Amino acid sequence: MLRRVLCTMLFMGAFPSPAEMSQGHISVVLLGATGDLAKKYLWQGLFQLYMDQVSSGHSFTFHGAALTALEPGQKLMFDVLKKLACPPDEAPDRCAVLKDQFLKLSQYHQLKTAENYTVLNREIEALLRQEGLKEAGRIFYFSVPPFAYTEIARHINSSCRPPPGAWLRVVLEKPFGHDLESAQQLAAELTSFFREEEMYRVDHYLGKQAVAHILPFRDQNQQFLDPIWNRHHVERVEIVLKETVDAKGRTSFYEQYGVIRDVLQNHLTEALMFLTMELPANLSRTEEVLRCKLQALRSLRGLEKHSAVLGQYQAYASHVQEELKKGQDYVSTTPTFAGVLVQSDSLRWEGVPFLLTSGKALDERVGYVRVLFKNRAYCTQSETLRDAGHSQCKAKQIIFYIGHGALNTPAVLVSRNLFRPVMPKSSWREVVGQPDLHVFGQPLSDYYVYSPVKERDAYSVLISNIYHGRKDFFITTENLLASWAFWTPLLNSISHQPPRLYPGGVENQNLLDFEMVSGELAFTAAEPVELLNPDRSMPSDFKTIQSKFRQSPLVSAWSEDLISQLASDVEKAANRAVAVSGQFHLALSGGSSPVALFQRLARHHYAFPWRHTHVWLVDERCVPLTDPESNFFSLHNHLLQSIRVPYFNVHPMPVHLNQRLCVEEDGGTELYAKEIAALVANSSFDLVLLGLGTDGHTASLFPDSENGLEGTRAVVLTESPVKPHQRMSFSLFLINKARQVFVLVVGKGKHDITTQISRVGRQPRKWPISGVSPSSGQLVWYVDYEALLG
Repeated sequence: MLRRVLCTMLFMGAFPSPAEMSQGHISVVLLGATGDLAKKYLWQGLFQLYMDQVSSGHSFTFHGAALTALEPGQKLMFDVLKKLACPPDEAPDRCAVLKDQFLKLSQYHQLKTAENYTVLNREIEALLRQEGLKEAGRIFYFSVPPFAYTEIARHINSSCRPPPGAWLRVVLEKPFGHDLESAQQLAAELTSFFREEEMYRVDHYLGKQAVAHILPFRDQNQQFLDPIWNRHHVERVEIVLKETVDAKGRTSFYEQYGVIRDVLQNHLTEALMFLTMELPANLSRTEEVLRCKLQALRSLRGLEKHSAVLGQYQAYASHVQEELKKGQDYVSTTPTFAGVLVQSDSLRWEGVPFLLTSGKALDERVGYVRVLFKNRAYCTQSETLRDAGHSQCKAKQIIFYIGHGALNTPAVLVSRNLFRPVMPKSSWREVVGQPDLHVFGQPLSDYYVYSPVKERDAYSVLISNIYHGRKDFFITTENLLASWAFWTPLLNSISHQPPRLYPGGVENQNLLDFEMVSGELAFTAAEPVELLNPDRSMPSDFKTIQSKFRQSPLVSAWSEDLISQLASDVEKAANRAVAVSGQFHLALSGGSSPVALFQRLARHHYAFPWRHTHVWLVDERCVPLTDPESNFFSLHNHLLQSIRVPYFNVHPMPVHLNQRLCVEEDGGTELYAKEIAALVANSSFDLVLLGLGTDGHTASLFPDSENGLEGTRAVVLTESPVKPHQRMSFSLFLINKARQVFVLVVGKGKHDITTQISRVGRQPRKWPISGVSPSSGQLVWYVDYEALLG
């Protein structure tokens, strides 16, 4: 069969002579050949590859494979192949011949057992011997669910690899895990069978023509972009994929993944990397491109709960109940819409907001990457008289238009008041006309507009890149894990957060509009009461339980609301103290619990009297203050660097004296006690913030500690059971002199100790927290629902 095909192509003048055919034979195996992805895109992409490369010097055979038995599987596959189409510019006669030959070069196999793979390997080898061809390589395209990857990989590795001297390329479709841990596990399994250079993880957005052109555009227009492609000139960047369809028919997948895993962690993150990465010296060097992408990914600032706004279209719950057979009381917190604020700590992009947005059941189908530049100009001429090419008051932007929307085609748009871009004439042409069309509020005539000379499907582009071995269009293991390491903390923090309900389509109006406030995102409009589900099991409104805990006031709420309440109460205490004495002495504990409070104070409490506040540490680890383990280091990163507190009002503990750490003879504890006595009236702090450890410790006062639990020393050295062992800490004596003591307890991990402490009396040697009892002040407990109720 293969020989007859070659002879036909020679007769057509479309194939090289046998003497020229030196590059060998390529076998393409499509696993999942009768599935939806194969039907919609992959077979057409393979046919396009054949049309493009039929004269390249390679010969091809195409092996469709699935679990279906031979006869029904063969019928299903060839029903798809008969519907393949040529591009409009292909001559009909040539198209008919190419299609006929493609069908003759294609065959179906049932691949279900290890023996099936062995048989396939024998058939490929026999065919090549029969035709006298040398094998150049094999492509295995995994269009199957990821749970099947490991078994298939084992079979390929054991019995279906090409011979020495021929290459192997294994193509993998997302999802590549659902968080960092699962991605690491899948990666480890695959790397036990394949080398890194053999694996091609597909993100089809990298084949979208507008996305694929971001790096070449930056490279070809360096003379214009070098001065302005940075934080001094870029106001913000928007990376958006909106869909009008909902998740109906896909809820089994969507309930596991949601919009962030489905779109933001992969498609939009890849576009973000093309924008933010430093340009390598040579774009054609794959390893340089991948290194720069990884560097850009690792420079992204960590995401927090308030980095995102989430939504869910109103009918989603009923779709889930119907398709997954869930009861009417089933509550899903899966987001179908998300807006996420991403920031980079790189020197080029620090402070520039990158807004990644995607959702189902929205008002339009469109995808774009929009770079909006700062505009410092004031123009005295009226707006109607401004010339788009010269007026500096018109918006300045570069848009990589992925498709659909108003333009309904991939495009690159550059504001005329920026520069005329350099574009490769062989692949992009300038678009003129369409005077009534507007993009982002401006007529199309305000832009230089370019669209592809020949539109190509993303999968056709990527399959071509697989053939050419262009790894920079695919996701490496290292980049994949770095991406999951970036996104997983956010996914964990929002896993139980109720998303905002929205009706879907044009009825959404401004319900999903959001704004940036102090490095966080928030919806601009309140959620309408009629959309709220009264049966939701997790309250999204502010609710607190106010009661008693160990005979002291208790404030309890969901963690986010609790921190908000605590921050407000700290500010009230500060204002009261400043009104009475002109200053506020605040002592803060270390650890992870107060980090959210520090961030809340920094980002939301602009009226806080920092100018009159003295900040002290309740405890410190005996490490240099620049060490990430240092409590002061955490305090500085999450609070001090963001507020205007006078430098001389900040009082770190003197743990590092005489080039050594926490040595008794250096007298660090006495120095700090003297500083407190000199500045704090009666050594009575206005407010001391404490936490609670799972063993009942507070500050750095641990069970059976030799120092700090008894006596009248103000500051002591202690030993922690965990590293770093040496600590400096306020004593119970000093803590109990405070006017107010707030104890913050958050997280399910603190439930057992919270329950235990609620039942015991004052036993500080066993449970140091039980010794906290201000002699003339007030103790207030702030405990979230998870710690209180489990």
